[in-house]
Amino acid sequence: MSEEQSGFRAKVQKFGSYLSGMIMPNIGAFIAWGIITALFIPDGWLPNEDLAGLVDPMILYLLPLLIGFTGGRMVYDIRGGVVGATATMGVIVGADAPMFLGAMLMGPLAAYLMKKLDGVFQHRIRQGFEMLYNNFSAGILAAIMAIIALKAIGPIVSGLNTALAAGVEVIVNAGLLPLANIIIEPAKILFLNNAINHGILTPLGADQASEIGKSILFLMEANPGPGLGILLAFAIFGKGVSRASAPGAAIIQFLGGIHEIYFPYVLMKPLLILAAIGGGVTGVFTLQLFDAGLRAAASPGSIFAVLAMTASDSYIGVILSVILATAVSFIIAAIILKSSKSDDEGDLSASTEKMEAMKGKESSVAGTLKGNQNNDEKNSEKINDHDAISEPETPVKDASQVDKIIFACDAGMGSSAMGASLLKNKFKKSDININVTNKAINEIPDDADIVITQKTLTSRAKAKLPTAEHISVENFLNSPKYDELVERLKNK
Repeated sequence: MSEEQSGFRAKVQKFGSYLSGMIMPNIGAFIAWGIITALFIPDGWLPNEDLAGLVDPMILYLLPLLIGFTGGRMVYDIRGGVVGATATMGVIVGADAPMFLGAMLMGPLAAYLMKKLDGVFQHRIRQGFEMLYNNFSAGILAAIMAIIALKAIGPIVSGLNTALAAGVEVIVNAGLLPLANIIIEPAKILFLNNAINHGILTPLGADQASEIGKSILFLMEANPGPGLGILLAFAIFGKGVSRASAPGAAIIQFLGGIHEIYFPYVLMKPLLILAAIGGGVTGVFTLQLFDAGLRAAASPGSIFAVLAMTASDSYIGVILSVILATAVSFIIAAIILKSSKSDDEGDLSASTEKMEAMKGKESSVAGTLKGNQNNDEKNSEKINDHDAISEPETPVKDASQVDKIIFACDAGMGSSAMGASLLKNKFKKSDININVTNKAINEIPDDADIVITQKTLTSRAKAKLPTAEHISVENFLNSPKYDELVERLKNK
């Protein structure tokens, strides 16, 4: 791949990560709205007029404000979040539809302007006037941005929202929505799964669900069927390590909702992308046929989350979409695997590393696939090489200096949460009383003593908090660094 292609891909990844980063921390609020909607609206499971009064304020005010605050905080911490949320109020009042796109624009924009304004004036403020400047500068800018958003940005974003909704409606009415999976499935496997689902489909789906009570868009990327079918085909028709590891991967993917576990299997045999596309198209076509959808985002894409968010009139369509997507992807994958003339199904470890290279980051779950393939000698060599490569450049802190350890990743959710949980258990067994938690890289607290990241993200973490000790690991689920850290901190 040329440097130009690599640079473009990195920019797309960064933009996609930024979009999803505004939505993913607030998925719990989307799910809360979905639960309240499913239970208490007039055609819900437990109709209640008083409680149903929560539905519109949450979708119109709470969720856009949370997105605006999160986007602003990503740019300029709490100060940016407050200004971003206030500016977002302008686009909310300036439109009569949920302003998710407006929030994703105004939150970061207002925070960026606040950051630039502080850069010009903050160092000029005389001692004793800092609080006066901080409060009034933020208040004045937030008020100006809210007015601009109300009068100018709101109508523009509202028009864009209407155009996008009309476009989706035209595609649905023409029966062409299933064809979107021709793009979605390859993009998932390469590097844009979270960006597509949380950055694009979730805001559009929430807008649609606010109008008709459900949306097919929530299940276009999150359907676990295509991945399950591919993994089942490997479990039956695969060879060697791929066949042995496929059943466990299927459990993680279907029940745990972590879809990236099946990406290396597809990369081993790129022709299997046809199975993923076939399953995805079938799933969406089935949803269209039964007019089925979810009330809110299913995150992670586990069958449990999917069923929990299914609209009350859509269970047959949603269940069939998962079953048929699984069946179609299984049949196509089985044909491809059976017709393969190769005795070896490929190097699963190499495919995992290829996936991580294309995604631009380590995969904590898929990292276990690499571990399954190495014998003890290879593991030893890898650990030694890893130690030589990822030895932290920052000073090593004494046990008496360590009170807080942070696991950091892009979104501060899935992979870093698993790593933090693993280290907490090791600390508990060794009677080590040190606070361990997980955060997004942009939210690493200033009082963190040790920051643990995957090696591709360490430079960003160091730039965020250069005073902390930084430890790089290959993957969050399997690193010798944890045991070394336990030994070092035992005397805490």
